Amino acid sequence: MTRIGRSLKGWTGGLLDLPQDLLSDMPRITLIGNREMIIENHRGVLHFSPGQLKLALAKGSLEIVGEDLVVTSILGKELTLTGIICEIRYKESGESR
Repeated sequence: MTRIGRSLKGWTGGLLDLPQDLLSDMPRITLIGNREMIIENHRGVLHFSPGQLKLALAKGSLEIVGEDLVVTSILGKELTLTGIICEIRYKESGESR
């Protein structure tokens, strides 16, 4: 994105008071206890098993580790996951680990 584009995005975000996740295509994660998770703004499922879910993001990936994980709904860019959630790992594109 050009410098002017970034400036315009920041200016309109401040003026319109828009949430940061909408402006920069970041994921929005809602965690209810350790039993339910809602992830918005993902780019697709990379891997799923009852012990792990890995999602593609605009700038990296999100990995959820747990037990008895079940994807209860996928609606567009929103996914709901239930089960026992033990770990959440956010990896940006440039990270080696």
